[in-house]
Amino acid sequence: MVLQAIKYSRGKLEILDQLRLPHEEVFIDIRTVQDAWDAIHSMQVRGAPAIAIVAALSVAVCLSNCNKNEACPERLGLDMTGSGLIIHNLRFLLTSRPTAVNLGDAVKKLEKVVSSAQVTAGATDFNINEAYIQAAEQMLVDDVQDNEDIGRFGADWILRNSNLIPPVGKISVITHCNTGSLATAGYGTALGIVRSLHARSFLKRVYYTETRPYNQGSRLTGYELLHDKIPATLITDSMVGALLGLKRDSENISCIIVGADRVAANGDTANKIGTYGLANLASFHNVKFIVAAPRTTIDLSTASGADITIEERPPTEVTTMKGRPIKRLKDGSLKVEGDIQEIAIAADLTGAWNPAFDVTCHSLIDCIVTEKGVVERREDGDFHLDEIFQI
Repeated sequence: MVLQAIKYSRGKLEILDQLRLPHEEVFIDIRTVQDAWDAIHSMQVRGAPAIAIVAALSVAVCLSNCNKNEACPERLGLDMTGSGLIIHNLRFLLTSRPTAVNLGDAVKKLEKVVSSAQVTAGATDFNINEAYIQAAEQMLVDDVQDNEDIGRFGADWILRNSNLIPPVGKISVITHCNTGSLATAGYGTALGIVRSLHARSFLKRVYYTETRPYNQGSRLTGYELLHDKIPATLITDSMVGALLGLKRDSENISCIIVGADRVAANGDTANKIGTYGLANLASFHNVKFIVAAPRTTIDLSTASGADITIEERPPTEVTTMKGRPIKRLKDGSLKVEGDIQEIAIAADLTGAWNPAFDVTCHSLIDCIVTEKGVVERREDGDFHLDEIFQI
């Protein structure tokens, strides 16, 4: 069973606290819009699709309770009702993290739902709230289906286009950051493709990077892969070149698959820091470089990667690390015990630069996999992403 990180029923929302993984599996209640903003900003929930879903559902939870006459203004944090209250809170949530485009896309769509409900004959606050709730709930359903479609389309493309086709037995892939159930409403984007390959018995092994500085690979991707019993090996970010140089052929490494936080109109892609370096390594070692993302991640209003705002995170994420203490046993094995602690891994007063994302030029990307199909880079070197919106 695929890991479930977002639990929702009408009037109630829980999320798996990703800051505690992989050591503790703790779900936290999202009762208010401020709760959602704090969880997104602190990265208790992360991943562009998941951020959008949690933001949308947090408002739905409050509105559901409003319709039950349970302290609507207090829960939403403003003394007003109706469409103005909803839109105010959506725009507030939009400030939680700036780079991921999915949240902005969800806000625009939900604002249209609210506006349409408002002008309907006989509209009441109850009816407007109900229209919003239904739309947010449908986003949750659609995201899971979209991810499964991405997994299917991506696996099909890899098996058709791998440099190692016809594959001898099974293929291996490399992935970066976390792009699975923890980053989406379920199943995942890049990790969804991995899951699809595994389900079809075509996957030999997935190599996943630890993804510094926040270790979203070692903490989160590894957690998911162990949960789903998918054959996997953890490597440091700096090992990818060596892995491709030494084991590309013997391990049948076909491609590097990553997710995206924003895809510009020309195909330039913002993703977790380190992605740009991986794309260059893929090009040098002649393996495919694949971006997996729903259409909500594609921003046709952003011309190129030069126009994408890159979020910078606190330096302490580079100079410190969280984990549980270990005890070395007599046989040399390790036993994990004790509470989660934060430790320094650099000298006091060490300065650090910590951009959360980098931008990969579209010329290094072979294809972008969406829920509607695969967009390939054409022979002239360009992507035509507008075509995927016509399907």
